[in-house]
Amino acid sequence: MIFKNRLCISLCLSVFFLSFAIVSNAQTRSRIVATPESQPTNTQGSTDKVKRNVMSSPTTNASQRPVLMNNITVVKQNQATQPLVKKTVDSKSTSSILNTNSHLIYTPNVNQRLMLSIQSKLGIPYLYGSMGPNRYDCSSFVWKVFQEAGISFTRTSARTFWNDFEPVYGDDRFKFGTLVFFNKLGHVGIVADENGFYQASSSKGITYSPFKGYWEKRIVGYRRIPADYQPK
Repeated sequence: MIFKNRLCISLCLSVFFLSFAIVSNAQTRSRIVATPESQPTNTQGSTDKVKRNVMSSPTTNASQRPVLMNNITVVKQNQATQPLVKKTVDSKSTSSILNTNSHLIYTPNVNQRLMLSIQSKLGIPYLYGSMGPNRYDCSSFVWKVFQEAGISFTRTSARTFWNDFEPVYGDDRFKFGTLVFFNKLGHVGIVADENGFYQASSSKGITYSPFKGYWEKRIVGYRRIPADYQPK
């Protein structure tokens, strides 16, 4: 029993001295501390190195950026392009459409001047071949009235007026200023309305006459002066 106790004590002492020797040896070794390369130092060389690294970085080098491969098309401002919406309605204004009407020569102002000229001649005697101002025949009366209203054309015969001016039908026949022809184109007058007309009568001179009765049976047709009429 005594022998076992001594052996145990000897083993413990041996382990103690061995551990002490190992610790003492570790404390006597020289320590080496390595400076991380990633830490900057306060030297000119290290500063230049950092600058070179930054300049060579792919994220800051413009020459190494990916090249845009898509084609770029520049559209000029005045270049014609197809409209996005197809026009289905005429874009002309109402006034421009009305201006194509050949009867616009008969404006309210023109009609007023026509009436003033007619009224100033009522009662003037008839004389065949006369051009006024004291005598008129049927064609010279029509010519003079329109001339004084600002619409110029050559003074000629009723038949020539028929050939030169525009035919009208329907309601246009009875609008003021329309020319009405009688007796196989041997006579012409100016329509007042659907009831009558103004004429140079061989028996009454310049006068208003109703259609009903004598004259309605002798009507050949009606004409109006087109807006684009050019005297021949």
